[in-house]
Amino acid sequence: MLVVHIIILFGAIVLGARMGSIAIGFAGGLGVLLLGATGIPVSAEAIPFDVIGIIMCVIAAISAMQLAGGMDYLVYLAEKFLRSNPKRVTVYAPVVTWLMTVLAGTGHTAFSTLPVIVEVAKEGKVRPSRPLSVAVIASQMAIVASPISAAVVFMASILEDHGVGYLQLLAVMLPATLLAIFPTAWLANRLGKDLGDDPVYQQRVADGLVAQPQASAEFAPKAGARTSVGIFVAAILIVMAYATLISDQIGLIPNPTVPRNEAIMAIMLSAAAIILWVTKHAAAEVLTTQVFRSGMSACVCVLGVAWLGTTFINYYIDDIQAVAGTVLQAQPWLLAVVLFFAACLLYSQAATAKALMPAALAIGVSPLTAVAAFPAVSALFVLPTYPTLLAAVEMDDTGSTRIGKYVFDHPFIAPGVVCISTAILLGYGIGVLVL
Repeated sequence: MLVVHIIILFGAIVLGARMGSIAIGFAGGLGVLLLGATGIPVSAEAIPFDVIGIIMCVIAAISAMQLAGGMDYLVYLAEKFLRSNPKRVTVYAPVVTWLMTVLAGTGHTAFSTLPVIVEVAKEGKVRPSRPLSVAVIASQMAIVASPISAAVVFMASILEDHGVGYLQLLAVMLPATLLAIFPTAWLANRLGKDLGDDPVYQQRVADGLVAQPQASAEFAPKAGARTSVGIFVAAILIVMAYATLISDQIGLIPNPTVPRNEAIMAIMLSAAAIILWVTKHAAAEVLTTQVFRSGMSACVCVLGVAWLGTTFINYYIDDIQAVAGTVLQAQPWLLAVVLFFAACLLYSQAATAKALMPAALAIGVSPLTAVAAFPAVSALFVLPTYPTLLAAVEMDDTGSTRIGKYVFDHPFIAPGVVCISTAILLGYGIGVLVL
């Protein structure tokens, strides 16, 4: 039955990827149903409700901030930074998307900056595929460095029993993922023909399909926009401070009545409530924001795919340990390879970590190796179906960001592999000093 179960597993994932968007989660549920029908026990305990709860609460706070104009204000600040030197947009753009994702805990914040990146690239005569590719990769990588992302919170929770705390994990991932951007940007600046020499661009210009870069418009933030950003940033700082106080390393609150995961959810919901109360916006309007719609879609995707993957792995965990244990102990770097290809299919950093990291630690992978390999869960770019990747392709009217006829020959592959590989090497080096 193993072959049948593998066919169901990958068949459901491929079906979801082909249908796209929220259907990835739907197909995961179908896969769970088929696994159950073919003899695998199905349990709700395999659903990562803690991960989904954190995503929902963080999205709620970001959506309230977007409603109050906070996201527009952040995009305005990002645009000012990018336009300060259009020629260096390939370096500046990923720094912006990395920072916004680290603060927000979701890569969906990149949607709002992609049009700005295209405009600034055209203004600087830079091939837009270069900054767009690195910016999308950086937004995916930043999830493993965000203090409030579900992936980081889950990873910290399973590493605590192995002597690695929440702050130690962040101390490794923050510099590793940020520094990995720069060699990736250097590579991206050498990929593809210069914009003026690209025949596709030339043809699109001749056909009148390329809009001229627009000058920066006058921007007046909505009343309460700055306040909403301040409340959200304060909530993040409170989360980090509380997680520090209750950590085993600090131990100032040895038996907290509110554990870390529950605290993150409560603080984020509280931030959303305070933003709405202070800025006097109608709560029902939160449901109409782009961040809320895309974030809730992500929750369904994580539910279905993680449930499918965890159900399969839990059933075959003994066989996996028997086969993989010796291999990973002899070649621990292979964990990064496994996580990389799993993330290609699971489409979620949190779901990938939830499905594989506990099993890796159970078969004897060292905490240092697990932390160093953590960035590999960000390999969401291999199949050109991830929302931010598709958005970058659609928003680039120059035609430089395009998917080739062989599917995998797109401009995100090489930067993504380099960024993840660099972050893993940096993570190992920094981890030796920190852990």
